[in-house]
Amino acid sequence: MKISLRPYQTEDTQAILEIINYNILNSTALYDYNVRSYEQQKNILEEKINKNFPVIVAELNGKVVGFGMYSEFRFREAYKFTVEHSVYVDHEYHGKGIGKVLLQELIRIAKAQNLHTMIAVIDAENESSVEFHEKFGFKIVGVIKESGYKFDRWLHSVFMQLILE
Repeated sequence: MKISLRPYQTEDTQAILEIINYNILNSTALYDYNVRSYEQQKNILEEKINKNFPVIVAELNGKVVGFGMYSEFRFREAYKFTVEHSVYVDHEYHGKGIGKVLLQELIRIAKAQNLHTMIAVIDAENESSVEFHEKFGFKIVGVIKESGYKFDRWLHSVFMQLILE
């Protein structure tokens, strides 16, 4: 099984949209309630690229099976060396190492861009994502209790940080 990575292209939008919308409807990976339209998702991805942030796609046998990106953590100038990342894998392809290669590449790109720290914001119920990030050296630096409300319950946000060296 050979996972290949490449930069996002507009033709990838539909596959990315399907991954995102599945997560909106079925998980707490995204705190959104409503599925996104093709145009909304395309605009989100293009905005990141226009700001010189990466959007990378993972393919397996020619099929988009995941993607990763990062962008500004906060909008004040002093935060310009800190980014918040996202990695999503098609639910049918979990456990195949796709998230691992995506996150490794995002970390590599962030270092090449001379960034200092990468942030992950993870729903506390997603213990496997917390453990996944710990394998890359991310540390839990805080939990914001009841910061989200989805599926008729309060959710807690775990903030994890990796100092890029």
